[in-house]
Amino acid sequence: MSSGVAYLDYAATTPVAPEVALRMSECLTAEGVFGNPSSVNHEFGVRAAERVESARAQVAACVGAEPGEVIWTSGATEANNLAIFGAAHYYRGSARHIVTARTEHKSVLDSCRELERRGWRVTYLSPGPDGVLEPGRIAEAILPETALVSVMHVNNEIGTIQDIAEIGAICARSSQARLHVDAAQSVGKIRLDFATLGVDLLSLSAHKVYGPKGAGALIVCRRRGVQLAPLLHGGGQERALRSGTIATHQVVGMGAAFALAGAEPPGEIGRIHALRERLWQGIGALGGVWRNGDPLRSVPHILNVSVEGVEGESLIADVGVRIAVSTGSACTSAQREPSYVLRALGRDDRLAESSLRFSLGRYSSGADVDAAIDAVTRTVKRLRGISGR
Repeated sequence: MSSGVAYLDYAATTPVAPEVALRMSECLTAEGVFGNPSSVNHEFGVRAAERVESARAQVAACVGAEPGEVIWTSGATEANNLAIFGAAHYYRGSARHIVTARTEHKSVLDSCRELERRGWRVTYLSPGPDGVLEPGRIAEAILPETALVSVMHVNNEIGTIQDIAEIGAICARSSQARLHVDAAQSVGKIRLDFATLGVDLLSLSAHKVYGPKGAGALIVCRRRGVQLAPLLHGGGQERALRSGTIATHQVVGMGAAFALAGAEPPGEIGRIHALRERLWQGIGALGGVWRNGDPLRSVPHILNVSVEGVEGESLIADVGVRIAVSTGSACTSAQREPSYVLRALGRDDRLAESSLRFSLGRYSSGADVDAAIDAVTRTVKRLRGISGR
């Protein structure tokens, strides 16, 4: 805690891990490894390239991929764009249909809507009220001309886990549907094995595991022969899929963060689960509080609740003074509209507007949870008193 704020929304508020910052700083000074990793005709570039390839191996090892399958990007948003636009344009001659879910990240949904404007067909599936998208729905939606199915592993607002292995098996039985998975919220929280999930394309983010913001990767499966059209053209870096000078310090930081995530102590998941349940019990005691998403099929790091009898904007404004909390994704929380994820689950606008997302992580403590319970309890009681509810 610092300055009276409980840092529960850890992905948005905590700095990079100290070990990660040290590795990054080594690539930023004249005494360190500052060369261009694409310039391998001199020692400076060779040393930088070695650091980049070491980071590539660290990311691959963490998610069960091969180093050569890792394509660096500026984050999961760019990785999602590269996967969706790349697959759509490469296979546009034989397949112009995409299947996705209404609860996907904005970078997936907005990419699909842009493709619709360009002439592609997109099927948007709604999950059940628990946030779970049954694989059978995807099987029904796949057509002979389906180029891509895009389903996130862990929802960024409610934490629901989708059955990616079963979805991968369904896509494998189709004639040409490739599977893209946004796994930004998966690393370090649940087991993730790219080689066995049946996934063609996997999007990753560094800052979700205490790495630097502005770094990410797209895993492109080699053995399944998936092909992409690049978004950027220029120097031909990253297997000609992502041209541009590689930000050595960023990818080195991402590699270090993924190495730490892969070595997370076995008891850490249980510790965070206990903190989340403590938080839920404290807030749920208010009454008139709805828990969003299936608590049994979700990561322990996210708790999303809707509160009856309060005005949403006042709730966020008052609680946000004392704890780092959000209404949803950082990519959408600045937009003053009800969460589209919660609306897709069947919540009405009023409940969707009065929702809070708490994210717990490595630095969350019991004191943080208690501070959050206290802040939410005081705010809800005050607002309900004003409204007479």
